[in-house]
Amino acid sequence: MPGQSDICGGINLKAPAAAVTSNRDQTLQRMLRTRISAILRTNDQRLAADAMRAVIRGGFRMVEFTLTTPGAIELIAEFAKDPDLLVGAGTVLEVEQARAAVEAGARFLVSPVSDPQIIAEAHALGVVSIPGTFTPTEMLAAHRAGADFVKLFPAPHDVPAYIAAVLGPLPFLRIFPTAGVTAENVVAVLRAGAAGAGFVRALFDPAELKARDFAAIEGRAAEIVRRVSAAA
Repeated sequence: MPGQSDICGGINLKAPAAAVTSNRDQTLQRMLRTRISAILRTNDQRLAADAMRAVIRGGFRMVEFTLTTPGAIELIAEFAKDPDLLVGAGTVLEVEQARAAVEAGARFLVSPVSDPQIIAEAHALGVVSIPGTFTPTEMLAAHRAGADFVKLFPAPHDVPAYIAAVLGPLPFLRIFPTAGVTAENVVAVLRAGAAGAGFVRALFDPAELKARDFAAIEGRAAEIVRRVSAAA
């Protein structure tokens, strides 16, 4: 997938409201073009950096470090230096975490739950908000609170069918599943109407992480990018 370089890492936290909104809108549009995100959760900072570099070599241009990963803020700052990447923070549960992540260069904030305070803080900081939701009621509430995307978490039994069913009466939602998405079903997920999709264990296989088999991780990333690009 070709990279985009219209967004630079970091953000002026004291920027005028119009500039902040423009930054968020630019990130949102870039995410809608990029569509697939690599999401990494591990207990080893060096391993996280090496594994994420592998998927970037495989073609991913949107990456997310969960804040449960040691040194996540430092990792965000390191990877955000590359203007070809969109870097985000995951498992954001506190306003202070949101601020630290954005100051480091995060352009989007992801949570496993929907918290109106985090959504509002993301807007104030000029970054995209992706709160966690599962039911149509939760999705609509997050949307009305200002969420840019709604993360589908955890995964339903049939991700594409669930997304299509929800979008029937609620076609304005930007649903972004981050569980249950694989190389085999990602095209079906996107064709069902998902605005994007995140890969966790299906991309970062735990056994391969433990073995530091970065060639296998890179190869899987390249296959996912190839499938998505071909379908587009």
